[in-house]
Amino acid sequence: MQLSRTASLVAITVGIAIIESAVTLPVLAEANDSAVSQSSVEVKQVDAGDLSIEPEFKVAIYENLLEELVKSKQFSAVLRSGDRRAKDVPRLLILKITVESYTAGSETKRAVTTVTGATKLKVRSQLCTREGQVVFERVVDGNVRFFGGNLRATHNLARNVANALKHAGGLRVGTERRAAEGAFGST
Repeated sequence: MQLSRTASLVAITVGIAIIESAVTLPVLAEANDSAVSQSSVEVKQVDAGDLSIEPEFKVAIYENLLEELVKSKQFSAVLRSGDRRAKDVPRLLILKITVESYTAGSETKRAVTTVTGATKLKVRSQLCTREGQVVFERVVDGNVRFFGGNLRATHNLARNVANALKHAGGLRVGTERRAAEGAFGST
């Protein structure tokens, strides 16, 4: 029963992702007064590298990230990866997410004890110009330690990435400030 439920959830998640990627309408966000708010962002697909991550986790990271970036209202537009209209958008930034570590958790173990069963994600988030210049880079975590489903870690991760971008003081497109030079530290 549990296997068929999990397989159904994976199929539904992948189906939604395919349908949403076919519809390439940008998700508009209200602008605020920050320097980044005049910029738009294109969110690239999540890169899992050599790590073995379930497809639903990659899709959930991506979808939750889009949702959290829209909620943060820090970009004039939030676009999906591959949106053809991105080439015509002025001041476009590109957000790349690379998974650095992943620990699969267990909802059952978390329900029994608060010591084991945590789901843990760690990603490197990079905000780049079209030319590839990194204007923001930070390592961000997303975890579920006590209560909640394993996919809740992807929501927490997306919220943490959006908050890191929002609180990156002095973030200006066209500057050469990089994490390696100490402009932005990791969380």
